[in-house]
Amino acid sequence: MPNDLPDERLDGVIVATALPYAPDERAPAGLRVDLDAYAEHCRWLIDSGCRGVGPNGSLGEYSSLEADERRAVARTAVEAVGGDGAVVVGVHGAGAHQARMWAERAAEDGADGVLCLPPTMYRAGRAAVLHHFEQVASVGLPVMVYNNPFDTKVDLAPGLVAEIAAIDNVVAVKEFSGDVRRVLELRERAPDLAVVAGADDVVLESLLMGATGWFAGFPNVFPAASVRLYGLARAGRLEEARALYEPLVGAFRWDSRTEFVQAIKHGMDMVGRYGGPCRPPRSPITGQRLADLEADVRRAMAHLDAHPAAA
Repeated sequence: MPNDLPDERLDGVIVATALPYAPDERAPAGLRVDLDAYAEHCRWLIDSGCRGVGPNGSLGEYSSLEADERRAVARTAVEAVGGDGAVVVGVHGAGAHQARMWAERAAEDGADGVLCLPPTMYRAGRAAVLHHFEQVASVGLPVMVYNNPFDTKVDLAPGLVAEIAAIDNVVAVKEFSGDVRRVLELRERAPDLAVVAGADDVVLESLLMGATGWFAGFPNVFPAASVRLYGLARAGRLEEARALYEPLVGAFRWDSRTEFVQAIKHGMDMVGRYGGPCRPPRSPITGQRLADLEADVRRAMAHLDAHPAAA
């Protein structure tokens, strides 16, 4: 993976980490956060070539965690990575005061940057969105803005992102709209901002259009292959990148579906890692949906088994 990017840009392959639980009747929903397993997973991702990890994102089930659990997860990631990669902590909050609080805690705990949605439970307008990111950025850590119009109902269109990019310490945008046309427009309107692919199933298209990062889901399952894909795309080796991407993209599409957390955790189980269960409100995938998921992951596994250099 090319690593000639400034540290503060928060690009490269940074994995939105899934969070393992262990059974515990005393814990919420009978599931205790398994910090030892989480530390091992973070370390494995870094050792597999990923630039960094992102604790407390949507994939990390941040909204299902107690406040003390959420902070413990971030601290565990920082300790596990130990300076060998970037730790970009999710600081999503319903309001600016909550997001800023989580950013302050991330700074205290040694994070390298933060990932932040706009207000999560309110369809905020332009002024409220700008205030939200001003508050988070005022903490002093590099900020990756996260555009996820499906979950927040707030679309950070390129024009608005350009305004946000003028805020000190805003260095990157994770673009999850699925519209790859936005990569070029974002680069045009905010040329100093790192554009980061946020959806696994358009990552190659986004990288070819000039994105320099991938804040990724399915690399929890296939980290080394994902790092290779990123490197091929960034080097302009299109045919090799396509040959690797096409067998994987069926699995990657699950990153853009409602059950993405369950799907990625199940994929981890299938390749011999530990994904395990989710806390409510997420329930297991079953029936034909599960069969479809397993077929997509098996296709990816079969390709990587047949082409070990790609993994």
